[in-house]
Amino acid sequence: MGVTATQVKELRQRTGAGMMDCKHALAKAGGDADAAVEQLRVAGLARADRKAGREATEGGIYVSEAADGTASAMLELNCETDFVARNELYTGFGNQLATRVLAQRLATTAALLASSLPDGSTVDETRRGLVARLGENIDIRRCCVVESTVSGSVVGSYVHGGRIGVLVELEGPGELARDIAMHVSWANPAWVSADQVPADYIEQEQKVLLAQAEQGESGKPAAIIKRIVAGRLAKGLRAVTLLGQGFVRSTDLQVSAVLAEANAKVLRFVRYEVGAELTP
Repeated sequence: MGVTATQVKELRQRTGAGMMDCKHALAKAGGDADAAVEQLRVAGLARADRKAGREATEGGIYVSEAADGTASAMLELNCETDFVARNELYTGFGNQLATRVLAQRLATTAALLASSLPDGSTVDETRRGLVARLGENIDIRRCCVVESTVSGSVVGSYVHGGRIGVLVELEGPGELARDIAMHVSWANPAWVSADQVPADYIEQEQKVLLAQAEQGESGKPAAIIKRIVAGRLAKGLRAVTLLGQGFVRSTDLQVSAVLAEANAKVLRFVRYEVGAELTP
């Protein structure tokens, strides 16, 4: 089966591996991109599987916070160019929408689009009017509200460069909630703690790590290889979970240690990045 240039390009975007490595992996896998990714990971040639289909959109992340710190709203507003993303009409619309999402606790873009603004027009009508004025398609991609779920918890937020936004619910001080949100924007953990990691993810990582160990540590007893895999898996889980990562303000300290010192607990977080692939 022939491998197309498009397939090679998409695999390079997913893994960061070299062009020829991607071409050879695809040929060996019969054109199956997922199988090619696994081959590259086993060979240590894939930096990360960023997956195909990422949306190369422009736009911004907008956040609105409740005055008492118990709730925040966040939305992603997309457009076609960075020029429009910086336009005051566009940014004003984004901030207005975030305020509305929070005030009305709107959980879906459909509900937001159908809601009415103070001038009597719907959000969707206003959006279409802005499209006509700015000459670009404008899309409300997603929105959410994070509210305090237990007595004494707070919701902190952080927006980095207008393109990455994070909401964090924390049992603890509000200042720490913002710092944790800043950390999440930087380190991009997938889960709060290791016990939240899905079993199928762990199973797949074990499979890849075992294949790597059997190649790189050939000749060693099975018990030794098993311990090597367990150690590498534990290290990998620390890298993808918030509590296991080195804290952004002091990477010598794990986030778990920072939280323990403040007698605080992260209950959940939501991270938006402009153009990032949506998880199911």
